[in-house]
This record gives sequence, C-alpha cells and structure tokens, in this order.
Amino acid sequence: MNKKILIWSITAALAGFLFGFDTVVISGAEKKLQTLWGSSDMFHGVVVIGMALWGTVVGALFGGIPTNKLGRKKTLFWIGVLYTISAIGSALSNDPVTFAVFRFIGGLGVGASTIAAPAYISEIAPAKDRGKLVGLYQFNIVFGILVAFLSNYLLNDIGENAWRWMVGVEAIPAVIYTLFVLTVPQSPRWLLTKLRNSEAVSVLQIINPDQDPEKLMLEIKNEMENTVPNENIFLKKYRYPLILAFLIAFFNQLSGINALLYYAPRILAEAGLEESSALLSSIGVGVTNLLFTLLGIFLIDRLGRKQLMYIGSIGYIVSLSLVSLAFFLDWEGGFMPVFLFLFIAAHAIGQGTVIWVFISEIFPNHLRGSGQSFGSSVHWVLAAIVPSLVPVLFSTIGAGTVFMIFAIMMVFQLLFVIFMMPETKGISLEKLSKKLIRDEK
Repeated sequence: MNKKILIWSITAALAGFLFGFDTVVISGAEKKLQTLWGSSDMFHGVVVIGMALWGTVVGALFGGIPTNKLGRKKTLFWIGVLYTISAIGSALSNDPVTFAVFRFIGGLGVGASTIAAPAYISEIAPAKDRGKLVGLYQFNIVFGILVAFLSNYLLNDIGENAWRWMVGVEAIPAVIYTLFVLTVPQSPRWLLTKLRNSEAVSVLQIINPDQDPEKLMLEIKNEMENTVPNENIFLKKYRYPLILAFLIAFFNQLSGINALLYYAPRILAEAGLEESSALLSSIGVGVTNLLFTLLGIFLIDRLGRKQLMYIGSIGYIVSLSLVSLAFFLDWEGGFMPVFLFLFIAAHAIGQGTVIWVFISEIFPNHLRGSGQSFGSSVHWVLAAIVPSLVPVLFSTIGAGTVFMIFAIMMVFQLLFVIFMMPETKGISLEKLSKKLIRDEK
C-alpha cells in the first residue's frame, strides 16, 4: 500500500478519534452533572446530554455543504477548530445551558466529520484497500471511545471538579489533529468535480505514481457526463442508494449502540455493579470495541461488507436478547458485562466497521457529500432521539423492555442484509455508482 495514502488516511481518520472521545467522555461526567445542577431526568437527557447530539444532527444535515463547496480538506480543518472550542468551553462552563451550548458546538464537529472524513478517504483510496482505509475512521472512533473511558476512570477521583478535566482534556488531541490535517492534499475526485484538472493530476500522480492518472480521470469524467447540472440525491435514479443509506443508518441506531455508550456506567449500575466496577467495566467495553473493530477492518476487504453485516446482525440478536433477559429475570450483575461485551463485539465487527465505508461508496462523486450527509443525518437524528429517551424509558417501561425492542429491530436488520444490501468490495467508485444507478432503472 502507498505509504502516503496510508498517512493521509490516518490523518483524516483522526477526526474519528475526536468523534469517539467527544461522544463518550460525557458518560463519566453525566451523573455528577445531574447531581451538581439538580436536573430532572427529562432536562438532563434532552438538554445536558441531548444538545451535543442535536449539534451532531445539524452538523450532519449541513456538513455536506462545506464538504462540497470548500472541499474535504478545508472542512476537516474547521471540524478540528470546532472540537477545540467545544472542549475548552465545556470545561469552563458553570451552568447547564452554557455547558449544553459548547457541547452543541462539539456535536457540529462530530456530525460534519462523519461526512468529510469517510468521503475524503474513499476518494484517495484504491478500490482493493478502500474498506480497510475508510475503516480507519471507525477504528479511530472506537480508539477515542476507549481513551475516553480510560480517561474518565483515571480522572474520576481527582476532586469535585473532575468532570471539568474529563471534558476539557479533549482540547489536546483536537489541536494536534487540526495542525496535522493541514498536511494532507485535496481529494483528486473533488478537484475534478470543480474542473481543477491540473491540481487533480498532481495529486493522482502522488497517490499512484505507477498508474496513468489520465485513465482514472477518464473514468471519472465518463461518470460526470451522465449527470445533469444541479441534480440532487432525491432524483428517482438515485433512489436505490438513498434507501440503502437510510436503512443502514436507521438500523445502526435502533441497535441501541449510542444508548449503551452514553449510559454504560448507569446500565451496569442498574444491573447491580458498584460505581467503580461499572466505570472499570466501561473500559472493558472500550477494549472489546477496539479489538473487534480491528478484526472487522482486517476482514472487510476479504469477506466483504455484506458478510460482516450477517455476523454482526446475528450477534446483535443474541446479545440484546440476553441483556433483556438479564433485566427481566434479575440475573446477578456479573453476567451483564459479558452480555454487553458480546453486544459491542457484534456491533464492532458489523455495523461499526461497515456503516461509514458503505455510505461513502454508494453515491456518485459529485453527490457523495450530499449522500454522506443524508445517511449521517438519519444516523444522528436517531442518535439524538434514542439516548435522550433512555433515562425516561428506563424509569417507565424498564431496561428489559428497552433492550428487547432493540433485539427485535435487529431481526429486521438481518432481513435487510439478506434481501436488499449489495456487496461493494473491490469495485471502483465509478463502476459501483454506475451499477447501483442502473439497478434502479
């Protein structure tokens, strides 16, 4: 593999590290903040926790605009700036509203990163390595999650202001990432959609010096010739990739993954573990996520996206059913971490590894930012709704019922994988786009 492509892919994927860290770091502080500010379950879930998620929704809804207009690189830079502002502002906040505003700013960065980073990496990667390279984004997400869990555990006992250090320490990797992203080139495919051909050729020669850049440019131009000015992803000919993006994002969140990551210590405490044991088990969740994501990245260009989704779907159904039964039957707390680890393993090797790769592959070059934005928006709207409702749902219908609903939804995901999901491994973006659009005709 070209070392420069690997380095640029890792650099762009570091946006995922900040995504993972920012998303989960609140899990160690959220109970302290609810006690500190005396928030009700509804206010705590919707405002203190939920505002970051709604920021992510806005970032996902509108992140396609700068990704297409400014380019993938400049968008990645401004994402780093948003993360930095959010971390410092959240740490210095003295009331829940100010805290929520700065968490909202970080959410903007998370939402936009799910568009710009996978789009950028998919456009510089060769087809045979695209899965594992875009998968680096997901690896960095789970690495960020693990570091956040570990950071929370280490900072938990440093005093009454421990929560400030928990959320503020993110500023360090955010600044480092922002500086690193200045070293990557623009996406050659984006440059070609802007008719900046000479710049695109320069980047293509660096990416693959042994291949004639004119050949790839011809493929890209042939794809562009079949488009019309100002068209959008909602045209009938793009219905199939649009439905695919919607369903994979929909099922991702109806697994309950974000609800678990946000409330892992609370869920484990509900199952009977003490606070310190719950925080320590949360680190186990992070380690499991990391290891099985690595396995997924190793397998995604070997077995393919669809095979990983089969494995993940079955793992979801089994693990979520066991978690539900554990709550219904009042099994001892020691079982719960095992079931949750199984759930995390199923997610990491399936949806976790596949989602951002798959959405970044199925739309044509000139609409990739918009398509990525659509899929990310569906993902994050549900990611905002589901975790925000968890405290209320747990206290009303009960944790066992909540996890059983998630298990049933994963049966529907398995049916989606069997009957609708195409295999995308090893196919160039241009050929894949042509295939999916032709299938709709």
